[in-house]
Amino acid sequence: MANEEKKDDVVLRGGLGGGPHGLGDPDDLSLRRVESEIMIPQKMKAKAKKLCHVEIIAFGVCGKDNGFLLPFKCRKEAKQLEICLSGWYENEQFKEECKREYLEERAFYRRTGIKQKHKNLPKKVDS
Repeated sequence: MANEEKKDDVVLRGGLGGGPHGLGDPDDLSLRRVESEIMIPQKMKAKAKKLCHVEIIAFGVCGKDNGFLLPFKCRKEAKQLEICLSGWYENEQFKEECKREYLEERAFYRRTGIKQKHKNLPKKVDS
């Protein structure tokens, strides 16, 4: 019975499982389609937003000051924000860096079972 329960504990199906916690091989560098088309671009977007924070703040201030006239009055700020963000999205080194970071986070999760969000949280102390 213990073996039957263990089979149900795995998260990934078929050949995708394995590893110490049944979450997949930590050393596997292949990407699934959802990872390459959704997860890595999300990481790129989040990092690019941090790198273009000056342009984002300028656009936000302009939008707050102009309200409904934002599309007409804030064209310059919007264009600068677009240039900054698209510059990062098209940078091949940046894409590779985000891909490498994603693969490191995934490998850490597969090795330990700890999600990236929870990695730096303090451990609960039972009283």
